[in-house]
Amino acid sequence: MDITLITEAAPDGEKLNIRDGMTLEELVKEQGPFKYDILLARVNGIDTELTEKLNEGDTVKLLDMRIQSANIAYQRGVTFIYLIAVREVFRKLGIEGADAEIDNSLNKGFFTRVRPVRGLTRKDQDAAQDVIQQLLTEEVVSRIEARMHELVAMNLPIRKSLVSIEEGVQIWSEGGYGEKVKLLEEVSDPDFMPAFYTIDVPTEDGPESYVNYFFGPMVPSTGYIRLFELRKYHKGILLRYPYYSSPDEIPEYVDDSKIYGAFSEEHRWLHLLGIRHLPDMNDLISQGGAKDTILLSEALHEKKIAEIADEIKGKKKRIILIAGPSSSGKTTFAKRLCIQMRVIGLRPIYMGTDDYFVNRDDMELDENGEKDYESLNAVDIDLFCSNMNDLLAGKEVDIPEFDFIKGEKIFGKRLTKIDKDQLIVIEGIHALNSKLTEQIPDETKFKIYISPLAQLNIDIHNRVPTTDVRMLRRMVRDYNFRGHSAAATIDGWPKVRGGEDKNIFPYNGAADVLFNSTLAYEIGLLKKYAEPLLEEITPDQPEYGEARRLLDFFRFFRTIENEKDVPNNSILREFIGGSVFVE
Repeated sequence: MDITLITEAAPDGEKLNIRDGMTLEELVKEQGPFKYDILLARVNGIDTELTEKLNEGDTVKLLDMRIQSANIAYQRGVTFIYLIAVREVFRKLGIEGADAEIDNSLNKGFFTRVRPVRGLTRKDQDAAQDVIQQLLTEEVVSRIEARMHELVAMNLPIRKSLVSIEEGVQIWSEGGYGEKVKLLEEVSDPDFMPAFYTIDVPTEDGPESYVNYFFGPMVPSTGYIRLFELRKYHKGILLRYPYYSSPDEIPEYVDDSKIYGAFSEEHRWLHLLGIRHLPDMNDLISQGGAKDTILLSEALHEKKIAEIADEIKGKKKRIILIAGPSSSGKTTFAKRLCIQMRVIGLRPIYMGTDDYFVNRDDMELDENGEKDYESLNAVDIDLFCSNMNDLLAGKEVDIPEFDFIKGEKIFGKRLTKIDKDQLIVIEGIHALNSKLTEQIPDETKFKIYISPLAQLNIDIHNRVPTTDVRMLRRMVRDYNFRGHSAAATIDGWPKVRGGEDKNIFPYNGAADVLFNSTLAYEIGLLKKYAEPLLEEITPDQPEYGEARRLLDFFRFFRTIENEKDVPNNSILREFIGGSVFVE
């Protein structure tokens, strides 16, 4: 039986003759070892679990953790093992049926909370939660981690079973997972069969089966989850695992306390919206409540922006630096902040750092021999700092405009002078990097980090990756305003993320304040725009697997068909169109 195998060593494909009935996992073992563990395979454009059998003529690309879909498969595997270990350890502590909620991304991992058994009265649930918090010590967290390592060492198979929606509803009803029941009941595709995964854990009385449902492919066995780390953190546990850019190590730990605070605020916002998980949002949409959710979400954004403006005034800062990863909504946020500052008597001017690019002929090349516009070295730091200091001193400054066609700065068009009580709002990817502004006095600076830091989770065990939210935003904007296809956005996304890891994420801890640009309703609205773009990607395109992953993800989100209630100053308008700030 002939197949075509694509690897880093053979990017154009290598013809192989294999035996009938061979699984992908067997193929990997025969062709390995590989530098990084292979977790999934892309078979004829579809991301496929390694337990699947190969067929004549298949084209196979092996995927390790550096690829988004394989990275997420690893996350599912480590989550499943973690959920089992939590339940087992707390059972030995006298808490039967304890569960863990996968809350949000944090510190290159997940922040999780241990929850009491379902079905209790509110009073009994509160009492059980108090007991769990008393038991949740560093020693108990170490016991959970040790149990996870034991489960990994057993290399237990993770069995996949396709069941009917009716069977899935029965499984979750018996388990007391109402939000999971709702998700399945709302699936409109009659042919859809949810994939349930089972791990049979040996006990003295025979195997105990743990069953769960995850939204996408899974690793074949517990033995694939070699690296992870648990840490007691606030009232929960950090579950950390390798980052996609370094698959063979746990990232260095840095306390993301400010990001944790932003997530806590998001929880309060969702509580105000009456939303806990995705089914609550779907109910609001189906019952005609999307308008109130949209308006309340936007009002919460406006309130937070006004609070930031008040803080800036109170601290008497004059240089306001705003940075964040791609598709965070930096431009809209910056301009809304300027308006809020004007409301309280401040008079800001707004500018970006792109006009301070060095001339193209003087720009450094990256490792691929291309002009690197994302490097800090692409910015004329000396001119930027000199201009800012002169403005602060009340001098007239000839601010450049960068001509991207000619590839050079143009002078003489923006002679600018500000009063001593005016502020300068600066937006750019390097704005939080101290090297950009090291020649400007620190006491003048106020730093803001913006990103869609948290998103409405699908259910208690399945979260929405924030990078997916940003990619969907960018996909819709690229199509609407730049003429790019969804395939082009997907293809360029790894390079975007690589630039963020190098130039943005390492500096978010320097921020004075974090703004979470997430909107609870946004995926339901973005679905309307992104779904048809993803459906245009065909099986012969390398982006097909990622497109299918996102389309499967959309399956559970109800669509907000009409965006008329989204105000024209919304951050989402920067992506879907109709923004009062973005032409």
